[in-house]
Amino acid sequence: MTGEPVGGKGIAGVRSGASPAWVTHVRTVLLGVLLVAISSLILMVPVPSNDEITRLRVGDVAPRNVLAPKHVTYVSEVETAAARARAEASVPEIYDLPDTRVARRQVARARQILDFFETVRSDQYASLEEKRDLVAAVNDLVLTDTIITSLLRASNESWAVIKSETISVLDQAMRAEIRPAQLAAARRRLPTLLRLEISDEVAAIVVAIAEDLIQPNTFVNEERTAEERRLARDNVQPVTVTYEQNESVLRAGDIVRPEHIEALQMLGLQQSASRPLANLGVAGLVALLAAIVGAYIWSFQPKPLQDSRHKWLLPGLLMLFVGLARLMVPGHTLLPYLLPIGALAMTLACLVDVYFAILVTALMGLLVGYVADGSLELSVMYIVSGLAGIFGLGRFERFSRLLWAGFFVALANAALILLLRVPSGRFDSTGLGQLVAAGMANGAVSAGLALIIFLAAGSILGITTSLQLLDLARPTQPLLRQLLLRAPGTYHHSLLVSNLAEQAAERIGANTLLTRVGAYYHDVGKMVRPYFFVENWVQGNFPANRLDPHTSAQLIISHVRDGIELAKKYRLPRDVLAFIAEHQGTGVTKYFYQQAVDRAGDASQVNADEFRYPGPKPQSKESGIVMLADSCEAAVRASNPASVEEIDKIVHRIIMDKVASGELDECGLTMHDLNQIRVTFTQMLQGVFHPRIRYPEEVKERLPADESAASSSVEGMPAPNPMVAATPGQTLS
Repeated sequence: MTGEPVGGKGIAGVRSGASPAWVTHVRTVLLGVLLVAISSLILMVPVPSNDEITRLRVGDVAPRNVLAPKHVTYVSEVETAAARARAEASVPEIYDLPDTRVARRQVARARQILDFFETVRSDQYASLEEKRDLVAAVNDLVLTDTIITSLLRASNESWAVIKSETISVLDQAMRAEIRPAQLAAARRRLPTLLRLEISDEVAAIVVAIAEDLIQPNTFVNEERTAEERRLARDNVQPVTVTYEQNESVLRAGDIVRPEHIEALQMLGLQQSASRPLANLGVAGLVALLAAIVGAYIWSFQPKPLQDSRHKWLLPGLLMLFVGLARLMVPGHTLLPYLLPIGALAMTLACLVDVYFAILVTALMGLLVGYVADGSLELSVMYIVSGLAGIFGLGRFERFSRLLWAGFFVALANAALILLLRVPSGRFDSTGLGQLVAAGMANGAVSAGLALIIFLAAGSILGITTSLQLLDLARPTQPLLRQLLLRAPGTYHHSLLVSNLAEQAAERIGANTLLTRVGAYYHDVGKMVRPYFFVENWVQGNFPANRLDPHTSAQLIISHVRDGIELAKKYRLPRDVLAFIAEHQGTGVTKYFYQQAVDRAGDASQVNADEFRYPGPKPQSKESGIVMLADSCEAAVRASNPASVEEIDKIVHRIIMDKVASGELDECGLTMHDLNQIRVTFTQMLQGVFHPRIRYPEEVKERLPADESAASSSVEGMPAPNPMVAATPGQTLS
């Protein structure tokens, strides 16, 4: 057998292929942005309702009378817009002064046309028909055949009058203000500008020519008009609308108008239409709260959130409760008091840490209060109920703690509703009773939802929950039963180690439940070859005495690999599996290594790595405690100390050896923690391995001489058998 690492590098072997730090940070930021976007959309999306009033639109017929459920005063955008539109429409268009350039241009054009007509009239070679065609071809004029004929046949004296009168009439007409809308009226006034002594025939020709040459000479000043209308709109004050409670908003049969829809929305009877500024406010609030959570994670780095499984759990939980808040809070009376924020608080307190749970609960209370139109009462209730759930749950080492947490949530909700409602006098007995009942039911809903989340987190995301640990701690658990039947000595050793480790974990504030369960299973791999481990050996020639040191070491080391395979087979959580891989760290089976060196005669001829456990070193306080408990229990049991001082020396030596060898470098245990662990181990081991009185009739069985040679010491202390030395700190000499 070779000393190949178990699973590459054990349970933490994946670290070698982990993404760079900046990639992890980028992914985290992107996940946060996605969470903000989805949460904002959830809060913005309208929630469908079965109430026909909520589906009314402009132009519909009201199916029933609608009364205002509460007093409300608001600035009506519809009424204000209508008033401003009326003010704008009252401002007439503003025109510039007449443009004299237009008059001069038209008079000049008239002279050109008259000169052309005179040339046509004097053409002696053209026939009358040809002359008519030439006159009719002038684009500026539309003359009838009668006018053209009269113009061509007029005498020279009449033509002279036509020319002079046309220029005069056109000049007079164009001096007046002519707006585009006044052009027809200006043309109708032309006959009044003629001299009275001219004939009707001449007058008809002059009017026909002049009326087509008249053009508008004054136009709208768009800028001034727009400015005046803007000023008129701005001078209109916002229109305020007030509805008293039970005042009629709509009557059955009324045609629904925009102001009715606005009133229904303000009264909470309809959801407001999407407003960019309101949506921007929602997104901004969600982003701000998410930034606070992100800053906490960045600054304090809660260890559970460093696990990729929790990176999906947290966004999922937040989106779940944001969605519940969107469905249960707006437009409802009792449902907001059933929103189980306590379940979120309990879940985060158990799966992450208490301080993070308190922060998220407070921020969620603020967010839901915003969704509830700024309800301070609901915000306070959510925060208080969440804190009550956290304090009631505690460390959640027993299932009954979940029931107690639900009870505390119910009690806190009921007390808070009474404290906020009764002194103000704003209640009726029936409504108050319903609110109190809903608040107390919230406790049961919170406990039930927390239980469902725990089960889902364990089965779907593979997160180790307290419920899983409580199940694994049962003596009837199949793998523990197999350990008891196949390797009873190892089972008993694991119980002793779990007692030591649990007490030490409690003393330094580590996870006691995880520590106890991890200790139960840390040596489960020994049941594959139980007879190679001294605690399971009964009598006869010990198997290890017949093997070479290298093979013996590999058999001892293999219990880690065998344990991991059994853990995967029985689907133990990753956090429990870590104890199997980490409780031996990367130490060397020193007894067999030294034996190999003695046989080789030169240490350079022996590869120490072939006698080394695959690791990794303990990565958590809990697995570090189990490593120390495992070593100390075996060492004290092997030494059979006669006093408390001897026990303390052994425990101190083991701990210092682990520190010196670097096995505890990655688990986060401080020197203060190690001192507390030492005190705890000494107290506990004193009760287990205290000196006993030897009765006269007691017969002590001893190992044969050849087997006692194999029974050496742990770190220089006598041991009943080398197989006891299953930890890297136990030196077999």
